[in-house]
Amino acid sequence: MMTVFAIVLGGFAMPMRINTDPTSVLWLLPLVVSISVVYKATKVYKIQAWPFTKESAVLFGSIVVFILVAAIILFSITWIVTEQLPPLLDKSAF
Repeated sequence: MMTVFAIVLGGFAMPMRINTDPTSVLWLLPLVVSISVVYKATKVYKIQAWPFTKESAVLFGSIVVFILVAAIILFSITWIVTEQLPPLLDKSAF
């Protein structure tokens, strides 16, 4: 029993390595599914299969779209600051 506890505790002490390539973003999808299902489960009065699934899917889609828009905006800001702004600052105004 103590070894199982040590293995589980060790898993939290040394987190899983997730690369920064585009395919690692797919780890986001199960997290968003679980967030949307749990959130909708706490907000509805009576859970019925079809309305609950539909509302969870809409929430899932809206979260993913928001994350994509935020990523595009942050990528654009980073691109402007690192690639476009330094050459403009190197030029003299006189």
